[in-house]
Amino acid sequence: MNILLFGPPGAGKGTQSAFLVEDLKMKHISTGDLFRHNMKNETPLGLEAKQYIDAGNYVPDDVTIRMLKAALEELDGGQEFILDGFPRTLPQAEALDQLMKEAGKEVGGAYFLEVPEEQLVKRLSGRRLCKSCGAVYHVDTKPPADGKSCDSCGSQDIYQRTDDQPEAIRERLKVYAEKTLPLKNFYKGQGKLTELDGTGELAEVYERLKASITASGS
Repeated sequence: MNILLFGPPGAGKGTQSAFLVEDLKMKHISTGDLFRHNMKNETPLGLEAKQYIDAGNYVPDDVTIRMLKAALEELDGGQEFILDGFPRTLPQAEALDQLMKEAGKEVGGAYFLEVPEEQLVKRLSGRRLCKSCGAVYHVDTKPPADGKSCDSCGSQDIYQRTDDQPEAIRERLKVYAEKTLPLKNFYKGQGKLTELDGTGELAEVYERLKASITASGS
């Protein structure tokens, strides 16, 4: 079954997607990864997207949809996929439905990971990155072994991203609530919505997600 995985920033979508890829051999399709791939490789779509970004404008949904279409065409046979990062708005959801219809595919379920705001702020505000190699740490759950140097490359240039500061996180959550939460009703109307508790240990959350997908016919 092909699924959509939703959740606010910090809900753990990427981690849970990685578990599904490893365990159920699903393909993880992230729109963020698609943009980075196309722009890095200077594909026609990547160059088109770059023009908008360089001008300080949003990339039109049509460009993203064409990237998704190309990614779907590259899937091996009937390989099932997880779509992460799209759709984020109702018009995008409608465009995705049309793309799936044209591709002869179907989204079987839309899974929302629910996590209280204060937990999200704590998760994200504790995140730290190594500027040299990109390794990710957390002040509470995964600090560097010696408390200051990157375990991977030894650099002491470990920092907090600007958008991981509490004020910025709350603004991101506000945008998520305004733009993405309305999709719940959209997919509920299609009989595809599943809301899951995203709190607790990663393995616990994964077992809930996997059980729900399996029960739905994966």
